[in-house]
Amino acid sequence: MKNRLISLIFFIIISFASALNGQQAVKSATEVILSGYSVRMFAPGTVSDSDIELILKCGIKAPSARNLQPWWFTVVKDQALLKELMPNITEGNILIIISGREDARWAEYDCGLATQNMYIAAQSLGLGAHIYAGPVESINTSKKEVLGIPSGYRAIMVLRIGHIDKNVDAVSAASPRKSIQETVNFK
Repeated sequence: MKNRLISLIFFIIISFASALNGQQAVKSATEVILSGYSVRMFAPGTVSDSDIELILKCGIKAPSARNLQPWWFTVVKDQALLKELMPNITEGNILIIISGREDARWAEYDCGLATQNMYIAAQSLGLGAHIYAGPVESINTSKKEVLGIPSGYRAIMVLRIGHIDKNVDAVSAASPRKSIQETVNFK
């Protein structure tokens, strides 16, 4: 009984110390999805290597048809290259280019799932994320070699990750979503 009491006291002290250090409780996946939005206004600041690694691990864990995992992720941190790909990039943002195998029948879907996993992971870490398709054509026609995208792969999506501009109100910045009644039917 004494050991249990000591363990409980230790747990309370650790929990209180974490709260004092400003650590937030982890949100559930549904909380992140329901409260997230596609960030358009980013603040300067470097995305940590540990955050990038965790985000990539979440992409790798995405489901894929026949478990082919037909993706290749290219992380772009070089500021000069970032500005070539996206002229309005904010300092410290990164891009993750999600490429898919050209011979994989469902690569677009599988890479979309990997992109979504990374998008949600970034938001769960308190970072902003935005998914782009616009730069893909340019990447595939003139930037594959400089980006190190392997032969037999083509860019499918681009994920921008960075710190959220705290001056933007997330509620008014988010696009309104349709209701369940407008988008679902039950039979």
